[in-house]
Amino acid sequence: MRLLVFVLLPVLAVCAGQDKSPQKKTGAAPAAKQTAARLEVPAGAEQIGPQTWRHTDEKGQTWIYRKTPFGITRIAEAPSKPETELPAGLKAVQVGDEIRFERPGPFGTTRWSRKLDELTELERKVWERDRPKSETPPEKKDTAKE
Repeated sequence: MRLLVFVLLPVLAVCAGQDKSPQKKTGAAPAAKQTAARLEVPAGAEQIGPQTWRHTDEKGQTWIYRKTPFGITRIAEAPSKPETELPAGLKAVQVGDEIRFERPGPFGTTRWSRKLDELTELERKVWERDRPKSETPPEKKDTAKE
């Protein structure tokens, strides 16, 4: 049984792949393969890194060209991201000398707090949005009046 599995099955697989039909010989050459034109870095391209160039074509599309071991590749430049929007539901409230943040999540409300001078850029934007309008920012308060 093992002889059948290890010897006969591979032999049958090889024999099944062979075609014994006579081949027709014609005087015509085989159809020429269509080859894509080799991609080249355009003459006016700006080098933005090692083996990397940026070029804007006549249609206004910006392309990034990279030299790889397989030749030159070209990809469309990704549009720049717009300024980050503040997440929906993110709220900030001042509690003492800290700012407390709350955001609804899939498993309930997430809460955290930070000192005013330790806020991240996103937290600072949320705090500026949610801060009471009558309150002046601490850095703009006049200490001589107090």
